[in-house]
This record gives sequence, structure tokens and C-alpha cells, in this order.
Amino acid sequence: MIPALDPDVVQWSVAPDERGDRPVVLLLHGYGSDELDLTGLIPHLPDAFVYAAVRAPLSPPWPAPGYSWYPIEGLDDRSAEPITAAARRVLEWADAVGLGEFGMLGFSQGGAVSLQTLRVAPERVSFVVNLAGYATPGEVPGDATLRTAKPPVFWGRGALDQVIPEPLVAHTVEWLPGYSDLSGRVYAGLAHAVNGDELADVATFLAKRLS
Repeated sequence: MIPALDPDVVQWSVAPDERGDRPVVLLLHGYGSDELDLTGLIPHLPDAFVYAAVRAPLSPPWPAPGYSWYPIEGLDDRSAEPITAAARRVLEWADAVGLGEFGMLGFSQGGAVSLQTLRVAPERVSFVVNLAGYATPGEVPGDATLRTAKPPVFWGRGALDQVIPEPLVAHTVEWLPGYSDLSGRVYAGLAHAVNGDELADVATFLAKRLS
């Protein structure tokens, strides 16, 4: 069971009275990290957005630090159920804070949950940035909408990334073009991380969403 998100640990890029009607991007960290991890990206991204970095609800098995969105045991053939449950928790939190439509940027597990949130509620998620993540195998009811709507998705990953199992990478390569307006890049010399070139590409992608 995936617990609810903790609203008290969310890191917002601006104070509540400064948000106004600016578009919101949710930041979802990776396995073993926390809500502070991706806040370091914010100064490099368009400041027309409001960014909200949320904490995953699970604690990984000891001695792993940080938090996780879903268990990673058996990742090669993992059921979509826990990832979908995590996506629904994100949507519940968004409802609780009064968000309507929003964008998402996730790293690794956070990227997988971001894509799954888009698939669960395509009417709520306007775009996704998936960094070193993947598309979860299996059908989701919102997929039928995505085949027609094809919302913008950026997928970036390192050529040396050995964290995400190859079958999941292969599935994502096949799946994303049919369900999104896909852009992205494989970065030479990069492992399971984000570098300056990728961050610049993400900033460009987000700036296009503003226009």
C-alpha cells in the first residue's frame, strides 16, 4: 500500500502569496532521495513556473537512505499496480492543495511516476519531463486519450546509465512515440544522473510550454 504524501514537507519555489496564476511544475525525486534533491535544478529552469518538490511516501529498506515512490524489488517484470497507486497519491495531493492542470518533472522513479500520473489523468497533466526514468509496461485507461492527444514529453537519459533495466528502456523507446509528442536525447558519457547539457535541453523544453 502506498501512503498519502506528506503536505508539510513540500518545497515550493515561491511563497503561497506569490504563486498567483502561474503554471505549476511538480518535481518528483528518485529512489533513496528526498524533496530537496531536485530543488537544485530550479535556478536553471524558467522562473515563469512555480515549482513544487514533493517527498515520496515510502522509506526504502534499511540501510538505504531517503524515500521511494514504490518498491524496486523485481523491477524487470514489475506490476504496474504500485506505480499507478503512487501516481494516484500525487493526484490526491494535487487535489488537496487546489491544483488544476500542472506539469511534471521526475528523475528515475520520479520520472516513471510522472509518466504514470499523465496516463492515469491525462486531463490534469499538461506535460512531463522524464529524466533517467521509463514508461511502465501495461495498459492504463488514460492511454486511449494519449494516443490522440499526444501531450509533450521530454525523455533524457545517459548513454552509460545501467540503473534502469534494459527491458524497461526498450519498452520506453517503443511506447513513448505512440502516446506523446516526444523530444529528448541520449547523453554521451552520462550515467544515472543529470548534466549541464541535459538541464539546458529541459529549460528549452519548458520554455516552449510557456508559448
